[in-house]
Amino acid sequence: MKFLKQHSMYESDHTLFIKQLKAQNPGMEDGQRQGRALLWDKGPQTLDEMRRRAESRVKQNAYVYQTKV
Repeated sequence: MKFLKQHSMYESDHTLFIKQLKAQNPGMEDGQRQGRALLWDKGPQTLDEMRRRAESRVKQNAYVYQTKV
């Protein structure tokens, strides 16, 4: 266990870089959260929307790269 005590204060170059970047740009994390919310976080769907999306799906072939001859 001496190994853990000796290196408990070690921070990698990457960790130091991220800490420095966050210190220079304090609003960066808020911007990341807003970007994620814009692209990934979706609001709740109604049953009508779910039904409409399910009906509008196009059936895909089992092997998409096979050409029909």
